[in-house]
Amino acid sequence: MPRLSVLPRLQELTEDQWGLVTRRQMDARGIGPTTLERLAAPGGVLDRVATGVYRVAFAPAPDHLELRAAWLQLAPASAAWDRKAEQGVVSHRSAASMYGLGHLPADRHDFTMNKRRQSRRPDVRIHVRKLDREEWVNLRGLLVTRPSRIASDLLWDHEDPEAVAQIVSDSIHLALDDPGNFADQLAPHAAKFGLRRLDGLGLLRWLLDLTNDPDVGRWMSEARAHDDRAREDGSTS
Repeated sequence: MPRLSVLPRLQELTEDQWGLVTRRQMDARGIGPTTLERLAAPGGVLDRVATGVYRVAFAPAPDHLELRAAWLQLAPASAAWDRKAEQGVVSHRSAASMYGLGHLPADRHDFTMNKRRQSRRPDVRIHVRKLDREEWVNLRGLLVTRPSRIASDLLWDHEDPEAVAQIVSDSIHLALDDPGNFADQLAPHAAKFGLRRLDGLGLLRWLLDLTNDPDVGRWMSEARAHDDRAREDGSTS
């Protein structure tokens, strides 16, 4: 059995990290390889869930366990509560799955970073794009892109427009993001859909029409009001 003095340190690391801990985090708290080997032995305190990532055996499994472990691997020395966006933000299909939006299968782990980074895992895909602060949130302890950014990212990835439209509709229904924010994020894609350049309102309308949602008219009114306010703010600045 591990010494009792190890367990409080382990609890401190895991209690705000969904019962998960990395090898690097334990090493920094003085829990070395020999002790880790005992902790992770059959019937021990820890179960290995990914390379260098362990879960407290008696803790309830969190949602999206494999995604959380993959996210921790991106910056294994940093605690979840200290993570910066530069260290990786859950995005694309993985982000949609975190919110429960749409029906695209999250068959890989998608993350966005502001610089190129290689991963040895074939099921991890790292996208290199700048993220502004308003484009991500802390969702159940993970840094995750907002739904409007998800829609834009998926279109850059050439995903099916109907699938993206469903994510937009689900997001607005659940009040997870605003129609105006979607119009802003969709604007760079308008031309490739045969619309006027930067016509985010037009593309938003086209996507929402694909869903046949009865609330499309109201949502478009909200998006136009958002656009009008932005224009007024721009003209007075």
